Amino acid sequence: MKKIFLIILVLFLGACSQNISKEKPEPTALTADAAGHYCQMIILDHDGPKSQAHLLNNGAPLWFSQVRDALAFMKSPDKTFEILVVYVNDVGVAPSWSDMGEDNWIDIEKAFFVVGSDALGGMGAPEFVPFADKKKAQEFAKERGGKVLSFEEIDSEMVLTPIDYETPPIKQ
Repeated sequence: MKKIFLIILVLFLGACSQNISKEKPEPTALTADAAGHYCQMIILDHDGPKSQAHLLNNGAPLWFSQVRDALAFMKSPDKTFEILVVYVNDVGVAPSWSDMGEDNWIDIEKAFFVVGSDALGGMGAPEFVPFADKKKAQEFAKERGGKVLSFEEIDSEMVLTPIDYETPPIKQ
């Protein structure tokens, strides 16, 4: 009887701890130690909005120098991990493009993105510029081009296809 009780208790505690670890963690403040998941460069050395991904059973967030990179990470068909939450900077409250702030994070799934503007992210690629306020996103799009999309409207093809950079002519 004691063995059955012990087995049930272990299973119950295991299930409880798994449920606790699936809760969305709070965003982590950006520090000088944060390095990009793909580039391994210091995040604060790059202009534009950043992002952080929190994975199941991974204590520290993965950092991204560009929001587009986090979207590609989330929408990759090859992912073998469970994402608890991804946070992005809210450009609408950021002090400037070069200073997004350390703790102005919003859930990526609740953000409005300006896509196709002239804004370049930290790695020099066209950026998906996130806002908490749709009106601020529309104002940004009016000034800098692009259109406003919700998270659900961004499909994998938009973030996983190669970026078409204009190549300068070769000088002879």
